[in-house]
Amino acid sequence: MQEKIKEIAARIRELREISDISSGEMAGALGISPEDFDKYETAQADIPASMLFEIAHHLNVDLTVLLTGEDPKMRVFTVTRKDKGINVQRRKDYKYQSIAANFAHKKAEPFVVKVDPASEDSTPSMNSHPGQEFDYVLEGTLKVIIHGQEIILEEGDSIFFDSSYSHGMQAASGKPVRFLAVVL
Repeated sequence: MQEKIKEIAARIRELREISDISSGEMAGALGISPEDFDKYETAQADIPASMLFEIAHHLNVDLTVLLTGEDPKMRVFTVTRKDKGINVQRRKDYKYQSIAANFAHKKAEPFVVKVDPASEDSTPSMNSHPGQEFDYVLEGTLKVIIHGQEIILEEGDSIFFDSSYSHGMQAASGKPVRFLAVVL
């Protein structure tokens, strides 16, 4: 997995340099410190999937380019078979699978996300990113903490929210949870 992280980091650096954007300018555009951005670009820190989405946006490339090094080819439709999406394991708590990686010029990034249960007294890692997010629970029970509020979602429940507010997800009931996440 570390090799994959290094490949993504190298693509980010190369695309940023080709675009003639300094690392400080990129950090400012992303709303993070230059030190944090440098850690992402040198593979010293994991990059959250939502941050990858923002980096791709600022570099004017599809997220697929950062993940695979290839441009998506499909322009009318794309099919992703069950469990065949591109794995994006960027945060230790979540396992992302991009399910529209081959579609060019997406206006949203859909993922199937799996979260394994953590200890009952642990708190989920929190993050925020520009835009909006839609999450739909496919299996299990999902605890969502957003802007200080705790919401429990069961299979078939969904939530749509402003993702610039601090939020985190955690499997509830001691079992893994799978959900569809669409980042806009």
